[in-house]
Amino acid sequence: MATNIAHPYIEEKQGVGRGRFIIKGTRTRVKNLVAYYKLGYTPDELAREFPHLSLSKIYDALSFYHDHVEEIDKEIEEESEEHLKKTEK
Repeated sequence: MATNIAHPYIEEKQGVGRGRFIIKGTRTRVKNLVAYYKLGYTPDELAREFPHLSLSKIYDALSFYHDHVEEIDKEIEEESEEHLKKTEK
């Protein structure tokens, strides 16, 4: 049985962040935090890189990512420099 997990700091808002998942009250996209996370940044380091985000928001974004890995990874891939170069040809 699947459990529906609430993510109080995440929203999908048209006109903000290309309509992708963002941190509520900001224009910061979840995928941006995840990209740094995948480079090895810890939540504390992310808080230094994104000083407008609380650790609660950062942890919620990472939790959201782990609940939506395929979707967020696809978003990261679609917006990667390599992918964009391929689609330009």
